[in-house]
Amino acid sequence: MTTPSRDPASVLPDSASQYCPVHAPSDHPPVTRPRVGVLLANLGTPDGTDYWSMRRYLNEFLSDKRVVDYPSWKWQPLLQLIILTRRPFKSGEAYRGIWNQERNESPLLTITREQTRKVAESLKALYGDRVMVDFCMRYGNPSTESVLRRMQAAGCDRILFFPLYPQYASPTTATANDQAFRTLMKLKWQPAIRTVPAYFEEPTYLDALAASVREAYDAAESRPEVLVASYHGVPKRFLMEGDPYHCQCQKTTRLLRERLGWKESEVQTAFQSQFGPEEWVGPQTVDHVAALARQGKKHIAVVSPAFSSDCVETLEEINEEIKESFLHAGGERFTYVPCLNARGDHVAALTAIIRRELSGWC
Repeated sequence: MTTPSRDPASVLPDSASQYCPVHAPSDHPPVTRPRVGVLLANLGTPDGTDYWSMRRYLNEFLSDKRVVDYPSWKWQPLLQLIILTRRPFKSGEAYRGIWNQERNESPLLTITREQTRKVAESLKALYGDRVMVDFCMRYGNPSTESVLRRMQAAGCDRILFFPLYPQYASPTTATANDQAFRTLMKLKWQPAIRTVPAYFEEPTYLDALAASVREAYDAAESRPEVLVASYHGVPKRFLMEGDPYHCQCQKTTRLLRERLGWKESEVQTAFQSQFGPEEWVGPQTVDHVAALARQGKKHIAVVSPAFSSDCVETLEEINEEIKESFLHAGGERFTYVPCLNARGDHVAALTAIIRRELSGWC
């Protein structure tokens, strides 16, 4: 498996000096001065759009018990013999439509690297070289384990692990944390680690989200009649079993609407990316936008508050499939509001959260 090339500007330079510990004998070898690490974690990306790259990525993703929690004896034969025989072709086609050809990588990787670079610059201005910033992916490369090991080798004895998901969900936040803890289980000398909680209620995050919507509306030829906040779906069973994701998504929409000062009918919630036979939380975005068109709505906008970076679920699914559903049902104009990505106000929001969570360490 090939590892995507890394932009050296994406992390702070490893300039921690070597020193000899206090009270060490004169012949004690120098060691790396302790530092604090900040590790941003995103969902993941295939290394390429070809069949085998897609199959490796989908196998890792769909074998995760946090994502599909059916018994292995039932799920794995279906996954290995049927789904992974066909799905890589369809997924590869979707990725090819949005692929960053210049860097030969997915937009998610490009954007996460840029977010990391800007957060690193902000933290360097505050803490100098005492804080090292990097990023990892739950699935694919750069892997969580490889980056955690690199940070530890660079002297990070305390690491803040930051899953870039505003709302907590078992298939996103929890599995990212799981992977970090699995790495710690392999280390003889574990760094201390903190995890960043869900941040959908953070005022700075909501301000950035509302600003992105206003900017999209200002740039549109006409004002959209409805803003649909589309979140990645989960089985309804997860909600019944205690996962707070659905409730946090509903609250995010309400807080965004209050920030915007709009009527309840002008900002609505829907969920995308359903698969499998069981019931999922709804309404489903692809059906909901078609229903809006049939109700006479000619212009709608869609925003994705659960995604910190644009990816295949936003650039391909929303801006192509869901858009097509709305237009086919009689809609006339469709406005996609980009994810917050590496916007300055988003980076400022992430930096503010990191500063708070580093309390006592820096």
